[in-house]
Amino acid sequence: MKAILVDDEKHCRDGLSIMLGKYCPQVEIAGEYSSAKDALLGIAEHEPEIIFLDIEMPGMNGFEMLEYCRDYNFDVIFTTAYNEYAIQAIRHSALDYLLKPVNRDELVNAVARARAIKNDTTLSRIDKLLGLMESKKAPGRIALATIDGLVMIDTKDILFCESENNYTRFHLVNNKVILVSKTLKKVEAILENDDSFFRIHHSFIINLAFMERYIRGDGGEVVMAGGKILTVSRINKAAFLDKLEKL
Repeated sequence: MKAILVDDEKHCRDGLSIMLGKYCPQVEIAGEYSSAKDALLGIAEHEPEIIFLDIEMPGMNGFEMLEYCRDYNFDVIFTTAYNEYAIQAIRHSALDYLLKPVNRDELVNAVARARAIKNDTTLSRIDKLLGLMESKKAPGRIALATIDGLVMIDTKDILFCESENNYTRFHLVNNKVILVSKTLKKVEAILENDDSFFRIHHSFIINLAFMERYIRGDGGEVVMAGGKILTVSRINKAAFLDKLEKL
């Protein structure tokens, strides 16, 4: 089985490489990469059958990397010291993972399972995982992929979301701001089933629970809790006022 290793920590790659060579001789390591960006080039070059993928990596995490791999067919074994939510999502998607430090028996069993599973089901399993990571695990909870990994937040703690080119800033009630590498359109899709949120402008989605008043104008403005004033676009005004009347 042709494989690549993706982990920003060299000692983790080295340790896994040694263990694979010793206990899983059927695995041929075609490449090792310290970043998801470099790994994408390696995937295109080597077309591996299996990827040992760390989740927490700077710049682009493992889940974000998989977003660019929908045209490839490989199996994934996550190598992670990650939080319980991510592990449950991986399990639910019928993908495999190894907790760091990697255990020999668990590694051998994971490779055996990867060989036994038909590759034609891999893409659907990855799609399922990515869907879970972008949706609510439970009502009111969402996972935000940041440069440092996933952050779980309660949607009720979101004041508003602000577009910043291809990124979105989540402004929370505790004055914390989380920058996420998703467009506001994608964030809107994640929040679309929650009636508390409304997109008032191409740059803003607000939590209506924290709106204090509306100021009339061409499009108008809303005053949020804490005094932040946000613009309502003319094109969104009618739908917004209709929404307010139904509250």
